[in-house]
Formats: sequence, C-alpha cells, structure tokens
Amino acid sequence: MEKFNHLEDKLYRIVEYAKLLRQEKESLEREVSALKREAASRAEENERLSQRLHQMLNERDAIKSKVEAMLDAIALVEPELTEAARR
Repeated sequence: MEKFNHLEDKLYRIVEYAKLLRQEKESLEREVSALKREAASRAEENERLSQRLHQMLNERDAIKSKVEAMLDAIALVEPELTEAARR
C-alpha cells in the first residue's frame, strides 16, 4: 500500500506540474500575441515615418533649390552681397 501511495503522490505532482506548464504556455502565447501586435504596429509606424521623412527631404530639396535660385538672382544684382550670404 505504501508503494501505491508513493505512486499516487507522484501522479498528483505530475498533474500539478502539467497544469503549471499549461498555464505558462497560455501566458507565453498571450505574450507572443501581444508582441506580434506591437511589432505590426511599430512596422506601420516605421513605414509612416519613412514616408514622412521622404516627403520632408523632397521639401528640403525644393526649398534649397529655390534659395539657390534667389541667391543667383541676387548675385546678378549685387555680387558682393551674394558672396557674404554664401559664407
């Protein structure tokens, strides 16, 4: 009977351990799911920021071209003023 009780105790411990493992698995699955959602959200944000950066770089280039054109126009009128502005 003692061996049977010992076996029964082991079986209960195994069952409890299996429950614990199942809970940990479920917890990890929820965490993985949350991390996947966060990764997708960050990927979308990264894409949005990348597009915004591209737009701003294009705007910067357009403004730079306009400023250079204005400086060239000023250079035709006042060459000395242009040299000072380019420094």
